[in-house]
Amino acid sequence: MDWQEYEAITKYIYETLGKEAGVKIDGHGKDCKVKGKSGVEHQIDVLTSHSDGIHIYKTAIECKYWKDTVNKDIIMKVAEIIEDAAINKGIIVSKQGFTDDAISYAKYKSIGLVELREIEEKDWEGRPRILNIKTWRRRPEVTKVIIIPSLFNRSEQDHERVQPEIMTVKKYDGKEISMSDYVNEFIREIHSHPVNKVIEKKIFIPMSQLTNNQTKKTIFIDGFVMKGVLTEKNIDLKWHPVDEIWLIMKAIFENKSFTISRKGIINEDKK
Repeated sequence: MDWQEYEAITKYIYETLGKEAGVKIDGHGKDCKVKGKSGVEHQIDVLTSHSDGIHIYKTAIECKYWKDTVNKDIIMKVAEIIEDAAINKGIIVSKQGFTDDAISYAKYKSIGLVELREIEEKDWEGRPRILNIKTWRRRPEVTKVIIIPSLFNRSEQDHERVQPEIMTVKKYDGKEISMSDYVNEFIREIHSHPVNKVIEKKIFIPMSQLTNNQTKKTIFIDGFVMKGVLTEKNIDLKWHPVDEIWLIMKAIFENKSFTISRKGIINEDKK
């Protein structure tokens, strides 16, 4: 894991846990910036919002994937940013925890502190090895890829089976792109759409060639159409934590803990 993945996981966790409460992700990453009363722009790792029907409350989440514990200087920096940007709450997520003075100052400034790290051997003491879990899982699915035929060799194209993982698109300018790259980008886009809504995306690349890398057969195309859907399924799992638990998340002031698996399953830790 690197800092970018750590940031993405933090976004996923807060988006998932806040789903029932109506929490939304307003932005994340290097392009998520807010302008303060000072006129200065501040970069926010993850910015969330929720509404009580009258007011909108924003929370800025700062991620620290560091080898060292977070000290009070970081707490002071976050406190100044949320005050300048008129953000309602700040949370700092740290891989290595916090120093004692950081905890004291964060409590004074009402800054939330969360420790998010990979599970260690010491964490297994007193923890059950098998759990029965009721949860839900979201999965993007590409349901169909349809070739937009060119005027050339149309009869031959009708017999070509679309297998993105073994196909290469050669554009009219000579640039070659794996068809899987188009499909994978579409899969990422599906995540941003409502569950069970059929999504269609058209890719226009006129005067291109599509080559099957196994059969070496090449056909002429003007593009293709992809259809997909984000599915959500309630599932019952007999879960073996020794194989599945990846991360431990502890909210210091709220006295709550969660476990996160590599498959994205989040469960409150009752240990």
